[in-house]
Amino acid sequence: MKITAMESTLYAYGLDRRMGDANSPSGRVKGSGCIVELHTDEGLTGLGLGGGGVRPQMQDMVDQLLVGQDPRRVQGLWKRMIDKHFKGGHDGLANDAIATLDMALWDLKAKANDEPLWKTLGGSKQKVHCYASDLGLPMADADLEMWYRRMASAHGFRNAKLKVGLDQDADIRRLEMMAAVFAKQTDAPMLLIDANEYWSPKQAIRKVAEMEERVDITWVEEPARRWDYLGLRRVKDGVRAAVCAGENLDTLGDFLPYFQHRAADVIQVSYGMSGISCALQIADAAFGYELPITLGGSPGLIHAHLATVMPNFMTMEVVDPLVLDGVFTSDIKIEDGWAILGDRPGLGLEIDREALARQAVEAVPAGAGPSPFGRRPGAGLYEVLPTATERAEAAQGVGA
Repeated sequence: MKITAMESTLYAYGLDRRMGDANSPSGRVKGSGCIVELHTDEGLTGLGLGGGGVRPQMQDMVDQLLVGQDPRRVQGLWKRMIDKHFKGGHDGLANDAIATLDMALWDLKAKANDEPLWKTLGGSKQKVHCYASDLGLPMADADLEMWYRRMASAHGFRNAKLKVGLDQDADIRRLEMMAAVFAKQTDAPMLLIDANEYWSPKQAIRKVAEMEERVDITWVEEPARRWDYLGLRRVKDGVRAAVCAGENLDTLGDFLPYFQHRAADVIQVSYGMSGISCALQIADAAFGYELPITLGGSPGLIHAHLATVMPNFMTMEVVDPLVLDGVFTSDIKIEDGWAILGDRPGLGLEIDREALARQAVEAVPAGAGPSPFGRRPGAGLYEVLPTATERAEAAQGVGA
């Protein structure tokens, strides 16, 4: 089997709720994605998700490094792409391109084996622990509570995360609300908070300590800048909750200071870190340090495949239990708060060609990216509450 060509399609869709965090309190109502297809001379096609802003880089890698190669040699082809970017480094755009193509290669390998990816990776379980992730900082309290209740009642979640960082009084109020909802599901809910790098270490210690007087928090995610491993260590030593970090790092090398300085208690891993191949390496390295792994949100819940072979896997983030972008379906389902893997070959995804054609776009629409407003002014320096304009925009809900 040989790779013959790459095809990519950028698409946009409406979100089911207004999503945002401490860096974007007005939130966004649109999402976008990119489906990359690696074609072969035997009729099999591998799917990769992401990479909408790096299509030129992906095309260059495919033309120079992948065309004519057997896609089943995944690790070797991954190393080939990594080595190509040795001098300039494979962070940033190169990382995003490699991550998407690596996913497509793994999808092809599993399809060639006529089995789901979790089996190709060597997994032996089909049930993966999950938590519900709100991304709901712009939502009104009542709407957020309704969303948590729906995640608990309709999908059986017992664990959840709350976006925090801008308004301490509001954060404590909503944290207690979340705790009350999931206390009805279990005697020991896993309650998580996420500051998205908005705080300095000192701010984080003060704010989390106050929250811990009210609620037992399992972890605080990204309480300081991603590369401030000494600051993260200060937070880790200054609060009772675990520190969870790493979401925005790209490579295994980026994580080495975390491991060497014991800067985090829980390590965040995703396929966006130079691909599935690298994510598995990071998980193995963390396992050597007895550090648990959490997997972030993923389109089609595909991170569940990786969870099956990570011996230190703890839990997986679920932002959308129903796969609401409308252009593909997944055979991974949420049942009783767990992700249940299916047996469809590869990633378990099927493209709805008609929907993809309807939703295809030439460029990512304004405000449809994952963090459209960048880092909030004042982050790590001084507090900037949501403005009247931001509050008004957030109040418009998803109909805006």
